[in-house]
Amino acid sequence: MLKHIRNITILIIVIAIGAGFYLMRGDTARLPLEATTGVDPSLTDVRKENFPTINVAEAVPWEDGEGPVAAEGLTVERFAEGLDHPRNMLRLPNGDILVAETNSPPRTNRGIEGWIMRQLMSKAGAGTESANRISLLRDNDGDGKVDEKFALLENLNSPFGMALIEDTLYVANTNEVLAFPYTEGDTKITAEGRKVANLNALAPNNHWTRNLVASPDGKYLFVAVGSNSNIAENGLDKEKGRAAILRIELATNNKIVYSDGLRNPVGLAYEPVTETLWTVVNERDMLGSDMVPDYLTEVVFASHYGWPWHFWRGHIDPRVKPKNLDHRQYERRPDYSLGAHVAPLGLAFSHGQALGAPFDSGAIIARHGSWNRKPLSGYDVVYVDFDEKGKPQGKPQTVLSGFIDDEERARGRPTMVTFDQSGALLVSDDVSGIIWRVSKPGAVKSETDEASDAE
Repeated sequence: MLKHIRNITILIIVIAIGAGFYLMRGDTARLPLEATTGVDPSLTDVRKENFPTINVAEAVPWEDGEGPVAAEGLTVERFAEGLDHPRNMLRLPNGDILVAETNSPPRTNRGIEGWIMRQLMSKAGAGTESANRISLLRDNDGDGKVDEKFALLENLNSPFGMALIEDTLYVANTNEVLAFPYTEGDTKITAEGRKVANLNALAPNNHWTRNLVASPDGKYLFVAVGSNSNIAENGLDKEKGRAAILRIELATNNKIVYSDGLRNPVGLAYEPVTETLWTVVNERDMLGSDMVPDYLTEVVFASHYGWPWHFWRGHIDPRVKPKNLDHRQYERRPDYSLGAHVAPLGLAFSHGQALGAPFDSGAIIARHGSWNRKPLSGYDVVYVDFDEKGKPQGKPQTVLSGFIDDEERARGRPTMVTFDQSGALLVSDDVSGIIWRVSKPGAVKSETDEASDAE
């Protein structure tokens, strides 16, 4: 009898596993990725998924001598390597580069959801503990390669955002913003951080990154905080202060929601022509491989961008209850689609830098890459051109590619972007532990940008 029950149990498990693998075949895109990009992208109807499409590119880091492919006219080489999940970067006035070596805090998701998440993270190369460190990288001789590395700050809590205002370095842990005293040339900070603001990091704390950017006048910090869920399925009360850009007034530490309805904003940067704040946003999942477009948008005060009820330009998410149709007419529409499931993270503007035409007057964006789209999307660095009025136009142009090999393995995943003191582009690659340097031979940084560096 016991043997019979055991056999039935095994059969049920086998059937369940088989059904799971069948469901995991998922949804296949019906549009080419490029069609889902731009100011006016093509969209399909939503295709609701009870189980997400699973298509994770296995992480197989680069070997010596290997690397991504730069666009014609550009070169790419290793700026730094041997790093532990390098993510966000900040260039200091003396040319030193800060890099957050970081990963998510321990995952608390339970049950089948937690098990699946852990398996996916492990396959994608993101299943390790966080180094919880901000390192300082120094290129002493200006040859485009790091000569010295220092552990500037340690024992942090999944740090990500960094901003320097005069002699204060601000760091965003996943649960708080801290301020540290900084003197130019420092290679170690031992002072205890002064708390500036608390941030919502309630379990399971999905979308754990907290990016920072300082306002041009140095009076405010803006903080990007992603949602704690896909479509607020755990309740909107868990989303307080999330899916939003927060603003902290440094004179008072007063914190407000500056803009919200942004599912997972990460990259933050000021567009130099209009001096307006922009962000890139990771949109929702499980509506098919063609939906929903991730996007680039201006961040406008007191604006709501639709999450969780609506997406792109007022489309209704049929899964979210109760509906909020009256709210839709007041929502701001995103400016530019970056494609479905590309996972944009890094954002920097190229004006005055040394990449040269045609990459000299727009946004540089690192698309970290999909885990739930067939075929894969992202895994590259692209350029989005901006017109004379400071608005995006055209289709994304490739700056750096080749992160996916012929066997659909992820040799790396571009994460965040910034420019070094010479105007070359730096791209962090969290899977391979490398920062790539992309430059254009003979190109020089403009005097305008040199002046802005000195301010």
